[in-house]
Amino acid sequence: MVRRMMIAVFAGLLFMAAGEAHAIPWPQSPNVKAKSWALLDANSGQILSKHNENEKLAPASLTKMMTLYLAFEDIKLGRLKLDESISVSRKAWKIGGSTMFLDPRMHPNVEELLHGIATLSGNDACIALAEHIAGSEDAFAERMNQKASELGMTHTHFVNATGFPAKNHYSSAMDMALLGAALWRDFPDQYKIFQEKSYTYKGHTQPNRNRLLWSYPLADGIKTGHTKEAGYCLVGSAEKDHSRLVAAVFGTKSDAERASQTKVLLTFGFRNFSTLRPAERDIRRQVEVYQGKADHVWLIPANPVWITVPKGYEKRVSFRLRYPAPLIAPVKQGENIGVIEAVMVDKKQGPQVLAKVDMQARHAVKQASWIGRNWDILRLWWSKKDVEDTP
Repeated sequence: MVRRMMIAVFAGLLFMAAGEAHAIPWPQSPNVKAKSWALLDANSGQILSKHNENEKLAPASLTKMMTLYLAFEDIKLGRLKLDESISVSRKAWKIGGSTMFLDPRMHPNVEELLHGIATLSGNDACIALAEHIAGSEDAFAERMNQKASELGMTHTHFVNATGFPAKNHYSSAMDMALLGAALWRDFPDQYKIFQEKSYTYKGHTQPNRNRLLWSYPLADGIKTGHTKEAGYCLVGSAEKDHSRLVAAVFGTKSDAERASQTKVLLTFGFRNFSTLRPAERDIRRQVEVYQGKADHVWLIPANPVWITVPKGYEKRVSFRLRYPAPLIAPVKQGENIGVIEAVMVDKKQGPQVLAKVDMQARHAVKQASWIGRNWDILRLWWSKKDVEDTP
């Protein structure tokens, strides 16, 4: 008991120190020619570089990433089929801007519209799909905002499915980076569509506007945007070794510049950071249980653990368990019990908590008999008394 209390006190002090330790050498962000930007590792969720990342700005066609997210979700849930035929409304036909040249005589299927949105940035495809899924574009926008809230996009509000300029339609670089990461994480099979360099529909072949697909070999997505108000925007993604990076840039001055500045961010991330996935054996912990039929239970991470650290600090990451002791039975299998903290330690600056992951009981521990429970109550009481009597 005394040992557990000492560990708990040490962990508490470690956590408090980590809250103050912001000076661990962190690679300085590059000079990016954009109004705002954000770079994150999609596996760990850690932010590697940012500037005005929460500023509410017009997202232009980056909006279509959410349109695709909802479509992918409905496909995954079986509510939408790739071969479903879609009607094209007059509103979709007349929308203008970038299109896949739909008209009301056509009946494209869902799969064709997905290519039309992801590769051609078709406004007509967005409206046709939104109307098919939700009945109207307004109703679809409500779903977009609900999903944005679920994904933690706290500086975003959608009015339409296309990104056409509209009052109260905004997002931020950080929110769009989060959305890009969510698309990769939640729909890995569908995500491959963002690599497509061109698409042909009804004899019309158009290229993907994402120049990054040609200029940066590691790139495999994701979406461009442009209006007069928004400037040139891009959410780009790339993967190398265990690192999946997503960069969002808002408000660059040209098509070429949005690609080059996104490349600057992605290159910075790969050159300066490493992404680690510790083995479960390095993270799991066995903890004591009182008043149970077993004396111990193994705690394992509830989700895969990924950590992103500056290069050179890979071996300075350790893991500390924080849980409410003493642990009293019954314990349910899969029950959340405390958290494991990934801590990066610098000799001069001290520890910094990089990530926290919920820990779960690997197996259940049933409550002991009346005699066993009361014996442990006495053990706890005497342990507490020993601690209090210690000079």
